[in-house]
Amino acid sequence: MKKPMSDKNLIIFQALSDETREKILEMIKDKELCVMAICKPFKMRQPSISHHLNILKKAGLVNCCKKGKEVYYTLNSKVLENCCCTTLSKYDLKSKKRK
Repeated sequence: MKKPMSDKNLIIFQALSDETREKILEMIKDKELCVMAICKPFKMRQPSISHHLNILKKAGLVNCCKKGKEVYYTLNSKVLENCCCTTLSKYDLKSKKRK
């Protein structure tokens, strides 16, 4: 019997399960953005976006850096990549032929 998914991967997948958080990750995948810049395309106030960023941060999916009064966020692609590779290897998908 295979081992269950790690708690860390469960937290990551839960963080990825929200459309707003998915859009945030898309925004910061190639550039560093502050909370106010992340808020602009959403019809949400800053505290709501900060809540989503906190969930992403707890999952390890974002890096943050404080510059003056602003906090800037970027995607931590290594954590996402490790989670996906671990999950794929759990199901031995690489060794099975695709139909």
